[in-house]
Amino acid sequence: MTRLNDSMIQGQTQRLDLLQREAIAWVQRIDSGHATSADAETLQRWCAASPEHAAAFAAASGVWRDIRRAGASIPRNQIEALPVHQTPRPVLDRRLLLGGGLAAAAAAYVAVTNPPLGLWPSLRELNADYRTAVGEQRQVRPAKNVAVRLNTQTSIAVHPAGGEGDRLELLAGQALFESVESVRPLVVLAADGRSIGRHARFDVRCMNGPAGTVVSVACFDGQVRIERNGSSAVIGPAQSLRYDASGLGRVAAIDAEAESAWQRGIVLFRATPLADVVDEVNRYRAGRILLVNPGLAQRPVSGRFRIDQMDEILVRLEQAFDVKARKLPGGLVLLG
Repeated sequence: MTRLNDSMIQGQTQRLDLLQREAIAWVQRIDSGHATSADAETLQRWCAASPEHAAAFAAASGVWRDIRRAGASIPRNQIEALPVHQTPRPVLDRRLLLGGGLAAAAAAYVAVTNPPLGLWPSLRELNADYRTAVGEQRQVRPAKNVAVRLNTQTSIAVHPAGGEGDRLELLAGQALFESVESVRPLVVLAADGRSIGRHARFDVRCMNGPAGTVVSVACFDGQVRIERNGSSAVIGPAQSLRYDASGLGRVAAIDAEAESAWQRGIVLFRATPLADVVDEVNRYRAGRILLVNPGLAQRPVSGRFRIDQMDEILVRLEQAFDVKARKLPGGLVLLG
């Protein structure tokens, strides 16, 4: 009887080990920036196969979440002790498998539809009409006389045109919209607001921040009217405006060259705080850079970098701030 129980336990352990490996492979696939809507649907079916499947994916995705939360508090002297080639392996709690199957399934569903900390595209983004992967840029024409250039990790949905004009929705990321030759207005929805341009060229950026979604609109040619919850404002060339849950911000002047640099395949920093530089660089490379020394967050950074060579900035930062970039599996880099 004991041998039978041992055999059953060994078989269950081997099955869980296989599920863990498959779950980690799924996290890596979704985080790669090349996942498709078909991948997301297949992943949902995989998670629904059993509570063990759901728990395995919830645990694997939790590894990234926990590493990122803990990264800022890692002392510099402990970074040297971190292994370079060891792959993190989530441990599944037997109580979770036996008694928390429903919760695990719910957690796995949330991880697919609303990824933790935005570590990979949401299901809605994967189902967008146009989407770019990490580091990719793309030019599309979703409507007659309307051109759109998508920056990295950007998702756009096309809505039926209404009486007010062509309608697009920026689900996430950043894009340049041009309707210079169009006789119809172009309406760009983003979060809970919209930007309306006629004979205009403007940039819309929709990013998730600590306080929620923040949308920035920058105008390069023509005029853009921004509306949100009954409030509105108009911006012209070399002007921008931001809005979030608190409402519309003020119209501000912009450095058009720096604001449009990504359209030329570069990122341009001018006395930009290091914390903001790290956030921007993370948009263009697979994996994640974590700033583990909070004292460096506000240090200014200036420089011009090619989008297709973003790892070059790590070398420059090491030299400029006398810090070390510790590279870990999965594209994770601890900087501090």
